[in-house]
Amino acid sequence: HVQLVESGGGSVRAGGSLRLSCEASGIIRAPLCVGWFRQAPGREREGVGSIYRGSGVTKYDDSVKGRFAVSQDLTKNTVFLQMNSLNSEDTAMYYCAAVAMRSGGYCSYVSPSLFLYWGQGTQVTVS
Repeated sequence: HVQLVESGGGSVRAGGSLRLSCEASGIIRAPLCVGWFRQAPGREREGVGSIYRGSGVTKYDDSVKGRFAVSQDLTKNTVFLQMNSLNSEDTAMYYCAAVAMRSGGYCSYVSPSLFLYWGQGTQVTVS
């Protein structure tokens, strides 16, 4: 079982930046595929990006491409979501999610049902 804890959310003015962290703990038997998702009030949950920790390969939704970047700390079980040029449309609760995945698997935020473990979320508000 894997536990995920997000941190780094907060309030920021439009045009500003935030960096979210997602720390994983527990028994991890294979490299994690980690996705970042967000949900605004009254809207569907949407994926924004993902990283496969085994290779470092990242994927991004078009809505955040060029503004958001997913990275990892190889010395720790931590993944980051760097968010730049934030606007009001980015206001949402942000979640990280993970699933252990052996090499060759398909790791992508596009498939939220793929992810077994979810964090509690961290709020991002852009005004």
